[in-house]
Amino acid sequence: MMIPVQVEKITYHPPSRSYAVILKEIDGDRKLPVIVGTFEAQSIALAMEYMDTPRPLTHDLIGNILKDIDAKLKAVKITELKDGIFYASLELKGKTIKDTAVDSRPSDALAVALRLEAPILVGLEVMNEAAILDDGDEMDGIQEEPGLDLLEEQLDKAIEEEEYERAARLRDKIKDIQTS
Repeated sequence: MMIPVQVEKITYHPPSRSYAVILKEIDGDRKLPVIVGTFEAQSIALAMEYMDTPRPLTHDLIGNILKDIDAKLKAVKITELKDGIFYASLELKGKTIKDTAVDSRPSDALAVALRLEAPILVGLEVMNEAAILDDGDEMDGIQEEPGLDLLEEQLDKAIEEEEYERAARLRDKIKDIQTS
């Protein structure tokens, strides 16, 4: 059995000096933190904010390839948790390829799913083993940071690369977060 989830937010995870993508059960109260690297967190944050980049990032490239071969991402599935490592797959369907599952890191799978607006599913066993209830004391060791650091890094890079329109959008997003 697979449980539908959605990306709720990205938070900073001090013990690992990386980020956690919080997946929230759509029809329930459980949340699943998935640790991801900085690059993947940035890519996921950009997809969550529907921000365009001047050139395709790796996760955009995957979407472009699927489109060009007339294939569709049916779903992303997080299927297993072994020795603290999550395993995922991209479930593909197309005219020129048979239905197939492609092994993927969950971080990459999430970034692609957000870009292609594909469902994200978590296996029941994985959810039962690693999810936590949203009870107010959620996610010990995970600190709320709504992507502000990621956006500030992107702003600096946009200014450095003289992409002023993108920099203005990032500046406005940062201002919205800081005033809310």
